[in-house]
Amino acid sequence: MSLILPKIYAITDRQLSGLDHAEQVKRLIDGGATLIQLREKRLSSGDFLREAEAAWRVANDNHVALIINDRVDIAIAIDATGVHLGQDDLPIEAARPLMTKPCVVGYSTHTLEQIKAAARFPITYLAFGPVFATGTKPEHEPVVGLNRLREAKQISNHLPLVAIGGITAANVREVLEAGADSVAVISAVVGDPGKITQNMQRILHLAND
Repeated sequence: MSLILPKIYAITDRQLSGLDHAEQVKRLIDGGATLIQLREKRLSSGDFLREAEAAWRVANDNHVALIINDRVDIAIAIDATGVHLGQDDLPIEAARPLMTKPCVVGYSTHTLEQIKAAARFPITYLAFGPVFATGTKPEHEPVVGLNRLREAKQISNHLPLVAIGGITAANVREVLEAGADSVAVISAVVGDPGKITQNMQRILHLAND
């Protein structure tokens, strides 16, 4: 399934924002988000399913794409736009056959070798990072930096490349100029729950300026 990636790819975080996923999605959409990923590491499966269903209703009513991080089962259960998988999640080869409908599949990579290996997978886009150090994921992979991001873009072939990790309003332009097709942001938009809409508007403006 093809996907037109916006310049800014917003990701929710319940721990950072203190808000449920549906409320984060609403505020992000009010700020102009057209593609949102639900990222959840702590809720039980049942609780996450209920929150994902509520978030999907908000997204669907506003014609916004919704991607589920890690959880293929949740993505299938709510008929989400797609799923995003990491190196340690269910392998792409096992996940794809479970999806009976056309579905977006994103895939995280952290090295150039992983990008090359991903070329054989039936995926929609690649994520690459962390570009900068990030507090959202304390035990993250080594920082790749802008030069490695440029190399990643050169070898990503036909796959759109999403940069992730430590990206803020202060550095979003240089990340896009380094070759990223899209930039994933978490704390830069949802870190202050009272300013989610304003933060989304601001970073979108900077990305499209």
